[in-house]
Amino acid sequence: MTELLLAATGLRKTFRRGENRLAALDGVDFSLARGETLALVGPSGSGKSTLARVVMRLVEPDAGSLFFDRIDLLALRGAPLRRLRPRVQMVFQDPLAAFNPRATVERVLDDPLRIHGLVPRSGRPAAIDALLEEVGLSRALRERRIHEISGGQRQRVAIARAIATRPELIVLDEAVSALDVSVRADILDLLAGLRQDRQIAYLFITHDVAVARSFAHRIAVMDGGRIVETGDARRVIAAPQSAMGQALVAAAIRLPAASPRP
Repeated sequence: MTELLLAATGLRKTFRRGENRLAALDGVDFSLARGETLALVGPSGSGKSTLARVVMRLVEPDAGSLFFDRIDLLALRGAPLRRLRPRVQMVFQDPLAAFNPRATVERVLDDPLRIHGLVPRSGRPAAIDALLEEVGLSRALRERRIHEISGGQRQRVAIARAIATRPELIVLDEAVSALDVSVRADILDLLAGLRQDRQIAYLFITHDVAVARSFAHRIAVMDGGRIVETGDARRVIAAPQSAMGQALVAAAIRLPAASPRP
């Protein structure tokens, strides 16, 4: 039996906008196994990014439960939460906004190793070189500033920073949507390889059902702050049962052939 890594029940989050209240999450239940990829698909405003931020403890839910490796994630505060953070990492859509654009690649990768005390100072240069090699980047990029490298290279640096802490879960929030098609395919191949080699679980947020079908094991369709459909990725895309799932598939211009998933 596949070991459960993440489990959410009844997550709710409401935001106030003027006199109005918006239910960003309205009773969300889902689970994720070790080494599995769950794609959250849905239109803008469906609650995908709010859910990602709740999982990362960047946003506090109003109600519900969230367990990571049997640990009550929502109950953690202070030092216990800081100790758990290396195990759960996030890659954002725009690494240029997530990083100090004037920081060097070396500084970006040195930070998690130093902050979490993972590698002694003398060993960090070699650890940084190993991370760059693992994500397909040249060591020559170490001294380059983030704003001086390409979008695809920046996203590889973001992935390298995420895996530096040897996480069990990475939340990918539209992590490939801003990339050119050919670069996107290379990044997805990189992520798939890391998933197989390191048994990383991914919570993969996307609006692109074609990418979700080719990359994820399961899909959860979100609409209005709720998960309205979930199941095997290829089955959901081939025969969506929810109105939103049907709308997303109908809106896709062309679905490429699904690639094998390790």
